[in-house]
This record gives sequence, structure tokens and C-alpha cells, in this order.
Amino acid sequence: MKFIHRLGYYLGGFAIGLIILAFFLSGKKTSCAYGPDARVLKNIRKKERAYSHEAISEIERLQIDTASITRVLHKGDVDFSRSNTDPDSCKVYMVTGDSDSGELEMLFENCDSLATLQKIWKKE
Repeated sequence: MKFIHRLGYYLGGFAIGLIILAFFLSGKKTSCAYGPDARVLKNIRKKERAYSHEAISEIERLQIDTASITRVLHKGDVDFSRSNTDPDSCKVYMVTGDSDSGELEMLFENCDSLATLQKIWKKE
């Protein structure tokens, strides 16, 4: 069998496999969260969120709504150099991102079943 025929069979089978894979994954909520930023943000988003008294007062003072916080958790970045990932129980992450209110920086304490917003401020 010539190389061109083998290549044709290979590409034909590969194309059929891609079509079948697209058919099975089309209705599912699949995502490719393999980077460290994406995994941390997804972990914080899926947990119940709580707010510290300091964060609540700052949210009211800056007139930030929870939709802006959610937007930053979807599109933001985690600053690992300013985060504390050493503890076993609750890790602390610095999340930065753009929102309607401007560029926000948030400090989240990420525990097993609860993510608490400790501090929030606008980046100058």
C-alpha cells in the first residue's frame, strides 16, 4: 500500500473521530481549566462565598456590586507571589482583574467548603 493511501485512511479515520468526539461533548459543560490561575478561580467560584465585615464596608463605600466580583473571578488573574499557599487548611489568594468599577484587587481565603472575601480595594 502506498504512503498516500495510508495517509488518506489515517486522515479519514481522524476526521470521523473528531466528529464523533464533537457530537458527544457538544451538550456537556466541559472546560479546559489546566493552568494554575484557572484552577484556583474555578475552585473559588464553585464554593459558597462569604464576605468579611471589612470587605462588606469597602464594597458599600466603593459601590461595587457582586456581579463585578463574579466577573473578576471569571476573567481575573491570581497573583501567586502575593498569595499564601503554604497552609494546609485555608489558602489565601490575591485575585486581580478588571470590572465595571475599575481594576479590583481582592484577597480570598479559600477553605474546604467556603471562600471568604477578606479584603477588596481598587487598584490605583
